[in-house]
Amino acid sequence: MAVSTVLAGARVVLPTGVVENGRVIVDDGRIVGSAPADAPSLDLTGHWVVPGFVDMHNHGGGGASFTSGTVEEILTGVHTHRLHGTTTVVASFVTGEMDFLGRRAGLLSELAEQGDIAGIHFEGPFIAPCRKGAHDETLLRDPDPADVRKLIDAARGQAKMVTLATELPGGIDSVRLLAEHGVIAAIGHTDATYEQTVEAIDAGATVATHLYNAMPALGHRTPGPIAALLEDERITVELINDGTHLHPAALELAFHHAGPRRVAFITDAMDAAGFGDGQYMLGTLAVEVKDSVARLVEGGSIAGSTLTLDRAFKRAATVDGLPVESIVQAISANPARLLGIDDRVGSLEPGKDADLVVLDADFDVKGVMRRGSWVVEPKLA
Repeated sequence: MAVSTVLAGARVVLPTGVVENGRVIVDDGRIVGSAPADAPSLDLTGHWVVPGFVDMHNHGGGGASFTSGTVEEILTGVHTHRLHGTTTVVASFVTGEMDFLGRRAGLLSELAEQGDIAGIHFEGPFIAPCRKGAHDETLLRDPDPADVRKLIDAARGQAKMVTLATELPGGIDSVRLLAEHGVIAAIGHTDATYEQTVEAIDAGATVATHLYNAMPALGHRTPGPIAALLEDERITVELINDGTHLHPAALELAFHHAGPRRVAFITDAMDAAGFGDGQYMLGTLAVEVKDSVARLVEGGSIAGSTLTLDRAFKRAATVDGLPVESIVQAISANPARLLGIDDRVGSLEPGKDADLVVLDADFDVKGVMRRGSWVVEPKLA
């Protein structure tokens, strides 16, 4: 249950910057400006306090798939990511039959209405066969606006994002449809040219699904979608910072050109996140996870990730050398803003949900609070 408490002594990351020896006051599940005189105080000297992480592209975890799991399994997956600091998660689907996706959207919309997840992301089936990655090619289809409308209607107002190969027939009209309904149109799993990508952005696309992955490489004569997505101020680029999907130089290039306000760290996690190596299914396709890297059994394509956002945070700080304030923007504030929930989450400000993560000096998770209650209670030496 939510408690009143004062978190004191930590380096607190606020929208205005890092506050040394800062205080975060929690009361009745929210961050507040003052506390009762008898409110307990937790000394977090030597630690960081940052906003809870917001993952806008996540297929599962803890052995559970958001595409195919039961309600109990889905909640297990959500809880697994909460243990790693992700206090807000959007459930992402992989490609499936339209009727199946519609039924699943109806089920997950109830979890979104209850506040267990922050909405639904359809990654597929409206993607390019030649850039399908770990999606079943036999189930792919062009993004006919009527089909896109069926899925967002099935989600009952809880559809947050649809990934499309916007160069396919119906792609531009579908982008306009999504924009009209307040759903993020994300360009991904695409074989688009530079010019086709610019057209999609002008039509209302605002996100690049896992930039670099499942799209043509950047070329000096044919720059393709990457150049268009990086240069346009209207686009936020997703990055999977697990050391497998991206070379550090590619991540640095994205931050340099897009800037910290236009990057969103995601996991693109599948069932194995927080669970371990082994055999899994991603939609209809068999996946083997070995040494924490997920690949299709047939063909060997990377099949999502086993990443959790705490690992992405630590890597960004220790390997990539990014400022903590920039990491917080990419892992909390930016995705919250894109999802339209930044009035409640994404930063440590009075009035917002008390969603926060306590990190030690090595950027390892020591505590996770969601809505004022500890998911992981700090055990400090």
